[in-house]
Amino acid sequence: MSNLFTRLLNERPYLLADGALGTNLFKMGLQTGDAPELWNTDHPDRIQDLAQQFIDAGSDILLTNSFGGTRYRLKLHNAQDRVEELNAKSAQLLKELADASDREIVIAGSMGPTGEILVPAGTLTFEEAYDAFKEQAEALKAGGVDVLWIETISDATEAKAAYDAAASTGLPVVYTMSIDTNGRTMMGVTPSDLIKLSTELDHPPGACGTNCGIGASEVVAAIMNMKNAAAEQKTDPVLVAKANCGIPEYVDGKIVYSGTPELMAQYARLVRDAGAKIIGGCCGTSPEHIAAMRDSLDGYEPGETPDIETLEAQLGPITQGAKAQLGGDLSVAGGSLSGGGRERRSRRARK
Repeated sequence: MSNLFTRLLNERPYLLADGALGTNLFKMGLQTGDAPELWNTDHPDRIQDLAQQFIDAGSDILLTNSFGGTRYRLKLHNAQDRVEELNAKSAQLLKELADASDREIVIAGSMGPTGEILVPAGTLTFEEAYDAFKEQAEALKAGGVDVLWIETISDATEAKAAYDAAASTGLPVVYTMSIDTNGRTMMGVTPSDLIKLSTELDHPPGACGTNCGIGASEVVAAIMNMKNAAAEQKTDPVLVAKANCGIPEYVDGKIVYSGTPELMAQYARLVRDAGAKIIGGCCGTSPEHIAAMRDSLDGYEPGETPDIETLEAQLGPITQGAKAQLGGDLSVAGGSLSGGGRERRSRRARK
């Protein structure tokens, strides 16, 4: 039996993912500090309502409401014993909508970071991280996902633990990391490092790339750097871009995102030009933004890779680190990324 994600990836020129969960759920009543995953059982109607809006906007891929679904993240809400229930439910809610749709919709099981610091800087071992991710991955598979989707990881060791655990289920796996610190993740991983990691995995990823970050222009630059690195390393992975909706700004006590539907439509075409095949939005991206991206991409023939001047003129500034990599990669030389951890670890908020 063929896998829906793999088949559509082979059949179509691009796939459009969905937008933000967290920032859209806040608009629907989620409070700061609450666990979105609990809404899978407490407010399943709201989760399905948002998902249906993304389907109507044109998304081909829906991510489950399970970003913080490991035992470590759920422990913050005394729900560490509900990993199987909450993750399986997150998949079942979206599968109901996909089955009722007149289009083929891929259900992707979202797996975010544990929030713990891995050894040697922290106390969480690779084996403990693997076990937590495996527990989550198996629950998502039981719920009916088509692909497991690791996102917003900053540490290469944690990314490998999550990937190995997800791959053990037999489902295709996508992983994305957040390039948000001067052209690197907060743990120092560059786009080139990310591509290198994809070649070191025991099972090739279904796709890899970047999500979240500090703006659409930075995500496009990261994809350009990944494309260059892939050529140098003689590999050709499917690349994923899921950018935040513009730049986050603090207004009247709340974080808002500056990106308009028009900006996200421009981003969609530019990141397609840069080499991404799976395109979506992260924080701040609403169904309205996704609809504009769909209109922008349908029938669009990718052009030449954009230059820095074009990116900054249309999408906003790019950090010096990302620019430097475009002129000559600054990744840390030597060593396998699947070995030891970095010296720092991000405790990222939910997307």
